[in-house]
Amino acid sequence: MQNQDLVQLAQEFGTPLYVYDAEKIISQYNRLTKAFSKVENFKVHYAVKALSNVNVLKLLKNQGSGLDTVSIQEVHLGLHAGFNPKDIIYTPNGVSMQELETVAQLGVQINIDNLSILEQFGTKHPEIPVCIRINPHVMAGGNANISVGHIDSKFGISIHQLPHILRIIENTKMHINGIHMHTGSDILDIDVFLYAAEILFDTAIHFKSLDFIDFGSGFKVPYKKGDIETNVEEFGRKLTKRFLAFEKEYGRTLTLAFEPGKFLVSEAGFFLAKVNVVKQTTSTVFAFVDTGFNHLIRPMFYGSEHYIENISNPKGKERYYSVVGYICETDTFASNRRIQEIHEGDILCFRNAGAYCFSMSSNYNSRTKPAEVLWYNGKGILIRERETFEDIIRNQIEVEI
Repeated sequence: MQNQDLVQLAQEFGTPLYVYDAEKIISQYNRLTKAFSKVENFKVHYAVKALSNVNVLKLLKNQGSGLDTVSIQEVHLGLHAGFNPKDIIYTPNGVSMQELETVAQLGVQINIDNLSILEQFGTKHPEIPVCIRINPHVMAGGNANISVGHIDSKFGISIHQLPHILRIIENTKMHINGIHMHTGSDILDIDVFLYAAEILFDTAIHFKSLDFIDFGSGFKVPYKKGDIETNVEEFGRKLTKRFLAFEKEYGRTLTLAFEPGKFLVSEAGFFLAKVNVVKQTTSTVFAFVDTGFNHLIRPMFYGSEHYIENISNPKGKERYYSVVGYICETDTFASNRRIQEIHEGDILCFRNAGAYCFSMSSNYNSRTKPAEVLWYNGKGILIRERETFEDIIRNQIEVEI
């Protein structure tokens, strides 16, 4: 996409506005599948939580993707988008036995991450295939909030509890058809992946009826010009070699699965906001935009850096600005950042706004959520209407006070 396309979309659909480039999503999907093309059975399960618009799900379904879901609502969204239940894996964290059973009855592959539910489910439903989520005790990820495979994580069953898992399986005679792990997000060093993979292989060998091994995801994507990223191609070559060797050791063909979210959609996303006010203080020039962390919380939540460009003045002289929102809190997107000269009314573009951006938005300060547009075949298609005040009060019940 070109800057002029984004400016035109901002004029047509208003701001703030999320825009997703379908071509970039497809190219990232193809890049990952090509990296593992020598694996006979390779499967991508897109992480719905990254960007859950049903049209994005349909786009990925057309490429052959499955889904990684973490809630019963995401499961229903996937089914609504036309996915076969067998192409959906359900990996919740700390949900009730009832929710797990409901999803299993839909024919979706379930993934259990604690001993208590594993034993309960195996006792009641030994015939239903179950995947087990392992905690490999590997500290990895770009931020503590997105590192989920370390020893103190709430996710997964500790590898040190493998004897407990095997005892439950022996007692219940339940069917384990998959082993899974996810160490974190924004992992740059492929040696971290390969180290964790060895732990998963060492675990998998104890289960004799596996259909697949799921390595989660967490690939780092570039967030600014010149930024580094996970070398997916090199990782593909190295893990493929090790996986094929494990298949021979295991004695039969298995499916190698991944659950990318950010890798597929992050770089495809653009968030457009209009500058309301340029405010000079004694030490800082603030650019106030018509949005806030209610629409893009990642910089405040994770300390993430989104490249910001003034697409109304792309050739302007760069000056230093702190870009802030209109929320009645500390609401900072960027501090003392070099950006092309900003004037009131300009459109700023936040890059890498495809993953965990709209999906984490809220109505804080009673602000409405923005619209979403899919850039497909050279034109912008509205895929979510901008909320209105009526949406804010729709489910509120007014009573006589």
